[in-house]
Amino acid sequence: MKFLSMLAMLVMTVLFPVAALASGGSHDLDGSSLEIYWIIPFVCMLLSIAVGPLIVPHFWHHHFGKVAVFWGLAFLIPCAWTFGFGTAFYQLMHVVLLEYVPFIVLLFALFTVSGGVRLTGRLVGTPGVNTAILAIGTILASWMGTTGAAMLLIRPLIRANAHRKYRVHSIVFFIFLVANIGGSLTPLGDPPLFLGFLKGVSFFWTTTHMFFKTLLLSLILLSVYYLLDKKLYGKEGRPVPASDGAANAKLGLDGKINLLFLAFVVALVLLSGAWNPGVTLSVFGVHMELQNIVRDILLLGVAGLSLRFTTQECRILNDFSWDPILEVAKLFIGIFVSMVPAIAILRAGEQGALAPIIQMVMVDGQPVNAMFFWLAGLLSSFLDNAPTYLVFFNTAGGDPALLMGEWATTLSAISAGAVFMGAVTYIGNAPNFMVRSIAENQGISMPSFFGYMAWSVGILYPCFLLLTWLFF
Repeated sequence: MKFLSMLAMLVMTVLFPVAALASGGSHDLDGSSLEIYWIIPFVCMLLSIAVGPLIVPHFWHHHFGKVAVFWGLAFLIPCAWTFGFGTAFYQLMHVVLLEYVPFIVLLFALFTVSGGVRLTGRLVGTPGVNTAILAIGTILASWMGTTGAAMLLIRPLIRANAHRKYRVHSIVFFIFLVANIGGSLTPLGDPPLFLGFLKGVSFFWTTTHMFFKTLLLSLILLSVYYLLDKKLYGKEGRPVPASDGAANAKLGLDGKINLLFLAFVVALVLLSGAWNPGVTLSVFGVHMELQNIVRDILLLGVAGLSLRFTTQECRILNDFSWDPILEVAKLFIGIFVSMVPAIAILRAGEQGALAPIIQMVMVDGQPVNAMFFWLAGLLSSFLDNAPTYLVFFNTAGGDPALLMGEWATTLSAISAGAVFMGAVTYIGNAPNFMVRSIAENQGISMPSFFGYMAWSVGILYPCFLLLTWLFF
């Protein structure tokens, strides 16, 4: 059924008293005790996203939520059998309350607010206009977050190119630049950098140390995009959109109040990192910090205000639909839950089953910066880039003073890998999948999981090799 994932959550909640009686003490999952086969459900979850829409498209379209829950349970049930029901339940509640819910609440708020901002008049999707949209989004991403910038600009880009035959490349480069690379200059840009900020990295440290890397990578990609779009535009015969009333209207914004709400969202995220009253609440044994609870409640309130003060007509004309956020919510519950053992093994460091990976980044007590860049990046392409960043941050010593000083190149490598390589897959960063879902909802046939990777590996990896040679 449509809300099977929600039902699973409800059932587990009802069973919590049984779990509490069954066992006590700590329910942390010791990554050093987990064999590599514990990550099989996560790998299968990724493969399902990759091949499901290709092999069984009808089944996938109607049942992908059930598939996501299945792979989540494929970890939870063996976990309960091996470590006890209490441990499995605690792991579920921990990932849901501390990671999944804040993730979905923030996405929901940004999706709702940005969906109420509509560009009136018409932008015509010429190579110059499209490149300008991508450049503006890349700049905005570090100051309003990659998700905020992506949700704000993806619909104007799609509408500007509605008359174009070739549109997929524009969405792909939009994911590269606006949904990922552009968010590398401040802690507001991407969750890994925000975690670094909470760990003691100065707010503008990334601005100064990532600027030239981001600028070079952005200029290369914008240039490649412009040349590609220009070639395809000429191949299409330089099409002109059909004339209508909107063609002669001046450019403007409908739903401008949502820009204020968008600023509120950014402020709430920043405030939750700066305000720490030292108060925690225990929910199902999971310790939740007051500032994060307040942030999520207020984010939902901002989303409610956006719905209240934005006309229904504005959202209809903006092609607003709840389908993309529902798709992300269903798929990512499976991703977040099945990912738990993979993150636990990584956190175990040299005592875990992935010790060879950790050992590659440190040799005789000294960091190998190129390996920090590539391994942090490769893992961030498939795992949540925020905890992956923390794993390598701590592997490098976890001392912000050392990492901002003598080992500044190491911290730059970790930051660049976690942010830049989030663009390699649809699940590498939160807005990637959302942008893809919105594009498909608007009738654009996006590449499959592996099809998208053919774009990203072919275009981004040569750029990453250049960055490695120049900076790491």
